[in-house]
Amino acid sequence: MSREGALLLMIGVAVVLLGVLTWAWMRRVRRDAGLPAPVGELPSGARELARFPGLYVATTRHDQPLERLAIRGLGFRSRAEIIVTDAGVALDLPGQPRMLLPAGRLVDAALATVAIDRVVERDGLVRVSWRIDDDTVVDTFLRPQDASARSLADAIRPLLPTGSDA
Repeated sequence: MSREGALLLMIGVAVVLLGVLTWAWMRRVRRDAGLPAPVGELPSGARELARFPGLYVATTRHDQPLERLAIRGLGFRSRAEIIVTDAGVALDLPGQPRMLLPAGRLVDAALATVAIDRVVERDGLVRVSWRIDDDTVVDTFLRPQDASARSLADAIRPLLPTGSDA
């Protein structure tokens, strides 16, 4: 095979792979279209308890850290400002409206090591479990930059309803 033929073959393979990836993502977007994005502002009287710069890693099905959800605004990894208030947890992601996880929908705040596209040191991620609707619990993974994951999880835990379960 000539160099030109090999180059054309590689370009063809790359185009097919990109097409398959696009098709797979579009199927995922259609599958998750019924899950509402948690867009919202903090109530005017909300008191800030802690603020953490960090990374938003992913939102996945509950207890399935490799099953990313394609929720509008939460589909891709991003820098984040994580604001813990007495009304819930706010996520400020660049280019997105504020995401609000209201305190009444929080289920758990635990430490994790693995999420869909991130493997870190033991307990280097925070897994915030919350109800996206009345029937569905999801896990949002966060990685604080200037603090330990434990300190972020500890800041969120007082917001959890007592006796909550996933």
